[in-house]
Amino acid sequence: MKEQTGPSDLRAIARRAMRERGLEPDFPPDAIGQLNGIPGAAHETDPAIRDLRALLWCSIDNDTSRDLDQLTVADPLPAGRVKLLVAIADVDALIKPASPLDRHAGVNTTSVYTAAQTFPMLPERLSTNLTSLNENADRLALVLELVVAGDGSPEGFAVYRAVVNNRAQLAYSSVAAWLDGRAPVPEKIARTDGLAEQLRLQDRIAQAMRSVRGSHGALDLETIEPEAVVEDGRVVDLRLERQNRAQDMIAAFMIAANGASAQFLQKRGAPALRRVVRTPKRWDRIREVAAGFAEPLPAVPDSKALAAFLARRRQRDPMRFPDLSLTVIKLLGAGEYVVQLPGHEPAGHFGLAVREYSHSTAPNRRFPDLITQRLLKATLAGAQLPYDPAELAALATHCTAQEDAARKVERQVRKSAAALFLSGHIGDVFDALVTGAADKGTWVRVLDPPVEGRLTAGYHGVDVGDEIRVELTGLNVERGFIDFARSSSEGTPSATLKRAPGGP
Repeated sequence: MKEQTGPSDLRAIARRAMRERGLEPDFPPDAIGQLNGIPGAAHETDPAIRDLRALLWCSIDNDTSRDLDQLTVADPLPAGRVKLLVAIADVDALIKPASPLDRHAGVNTTSVYTAAQTFPMLPERLSTNLTSLNENADRLALVLELVVAGDGSPEGFAVYRAVVNNRAQLAYSSVAAWLDGRAPVPEKIARTDGLAEQLRLQDRIAQAMRSVRGSHGALDLETIEPEAVVEDGRVVDLRLERQNRAQDMIAAFMIAANGASAQFLQKRGAPALRRVVRTPKRWDRIREVAAGFAEPLPAVPDSKALAAFLARRRQRDPMRFPDLSLTVIKLLGAGEYVVQLPGHEPAGHFGLAVREYSHSTAPNRRFPDLITQRLLKATLAGAQLPYDPAELAALATHCTAQEDAARKVERQVRKSAAALFLSGHIGDVFDALVTGAADKGTWVRVLDPPVEGRLTAGYHGVDVGDEIRVELTGLNVERGFIDFARSSSEGTPSATLKRAPGGP
């Protein structure tokens, strides 16, 4: 394969990939017209809307995130119990069904995040401002109130509307470093009275909630998806961030909130758009994978047994655990959206080990969450539901397909960015791990930088898990292809790529 050394426009690659996958990279004129007619954030005077602005709400998200969908706050209760409140941005207050902006959101169904460009589901004036739970801004929200026992088990929940105010916009990385004792308290936490104690309470109950989920068989998986760092149109680094304590905390709360939203609709006899991962059809193959590590799994699918196996492998071989996780994820099968009708048995979410689960906590970024928000608000108000079962069924199928398309766009651009980062390094030798060996090809993951490519020569006799040295032999930035050959000089020092503005 011939190396591409000329300039490559990642934005053009991303936009072309969007169109090829049936996604729209731009907002249509009627959606822009609707946007221009929105004067500001939503305000309502309904007496049923509670005023919770005095609570110590905060957001924790990625360092660069500006579309803030949720806030959290917790209050201690007697006997070690905790009342946890999760506030979700009330996007429906501004974006109504069948409006031009809603129609565009319903086409893509999700924001698409690439190194070249973010393609937001809603225009940034909404998703990062008027419908975002921004710091020091009064915003309408849908609140999911959860009562959690001291051991992390759920005791009850409530759903209601409220006005909230974000007291501190925080980032996962700095909060995690502080909670782990690796860094001082972040400045925003230090200057906000009571926030440090508030977050330590949230951290404590989140760890207990995670423990309960683990005992029920929730799978703790880890995959490697390097993020390209782009400066002045050049890919100057590939950054790999491991899941951290703050991310685990928010994930625990969002899983609980999503479960509560599904249970609320079920108890009220309303249809719901559920997120499910079905019992795996390829369980026999999962058993074969485990048997390769001398670990027996039961004959029938058992999430508790699989979770315990994965926990042991993570502890014994953390370097290879992401590759095992990816194998298991592929064998489990993709998640999907389905309609849950009243009185019908739920399909459940095998990976999370829960029966009731609806995406509801990211309505700025995911259309299924906006659909669920509308169902929750209509049910709360005793109003006519905005969708009938047939419409929900069609939306479920469409959202599943578009989510898969968006994931493929993100993966394609990620691979193109990795190929661009390696431009100029044909012939360099790297330490690598064999991640796939089958009739359709052999794949390796370079340890540094964290990129994956195909082993096109010297693959005879290698197997998954082998540590080898490989030579970069070819790149195709447009298609995201990276080719390696097994190196004949095992003693050659590994290549060290320059990571500084100006690129490789």
